[in-house]
Amino acid sequence: MGPRITRISAKFPISIQLTKSEPPFACFRVIRGPNPGGSTFGFFVSFVVKTLPAMPSLPETYSARVHELLIHAEKKNAATIARLAPVIGASVARGGVIHAFGSGHSDCIAREIIGRAGGLVCVSGVIDPTAGFIENHVGYGTSLIERYDRQYQLLPGETIIVISNSGKNSAPLEVALYAQQKGLHVVGLTALAMSTTAKTVHPGGKNLHAIAAETLDNCGVPGDTLIEVTPGVFSGPTSTLVGAMLLNLLMLSVIDWLKANGHPIPVLRSQNLPGAIEFNRTVGGKYQGRLSRQLA
Repeated sequence: MGPRITRISAKFPISIQLTKSEPPFACFRVIRGPNPGGSTFGFFVSFVVKTLPAMPSLPETYSARVHELLIHAEKKNAATIARLAPVIGASVARGGVIHAFGSGHSDCIAREIIGRAGGLVCVSGVIDPTAGFIENHVGYGTSLIERYDRQYQLLPGETIIVISNSGKNSAPLEVALYAQQKGLHVVGLTALAMSTTAKTVHPGGKNLHAIAAETLDNCGVPGDTLIEVTPGVFSGPTSTLVGAMLLNLLMLSVIDWLKANGHPIPVLRSQNLPGAIEFNRTVGGKYQGRLSRQLA
């Protein structure tokens, strides 16, 4: 890169005119004015200054990196989703339920596909009333899923999606192990960069990816933050954003399979639309007693 001109000085009057501006370059012309003695003789010199781009803001940096991450995560998980669609689709076609559990903040991701407009009605959530507060108390996850099983039933051949960004905490691991023993197809959603390196607190010694039959990778980094705000301070989480996208891609792939194979598609409508509440009650009628979230 050529030198940047930061200051121009002269012993005679000059003017500087911008002649062309096409970032990152700007062209200027220096014109000499009259001499102090009254002479009108003058000259001009043209020069080019390369301007440096402004540093992107934190939101701009986050937006750019998240867009890249979403594309990467979609491509990386495409084969897994393609394998899961017919397995889950066949279960739904038989009247089966999809169960979802996320501990702590991961509960937000599970709720993305539970009882929502445009989603499959047959998705039921395993809800932790402590919101993950005691997720590392060994035995709590087992008690939680046993109680859920008594209320809503976990049936062989159905699918449960267990979400844990770290893949190491006790409650989601116990939920996955219990469902596995009951004959369910266990799908993990985690950050493999963490689940494959973080030591589990569960005495079984396995992390989520090692228990699940299939694993969706949210492609997050350890700590779940992308942007260094100041040295050693990070922000810009990604697990919720990417996790929600992956679950919606999975649900749409299941719907695509149902459609291609001539099965009914039990999708909910927004209850803000005319007649939607009655429609949803009809669609959800066959799942009475099996869904943890009551339909309106």
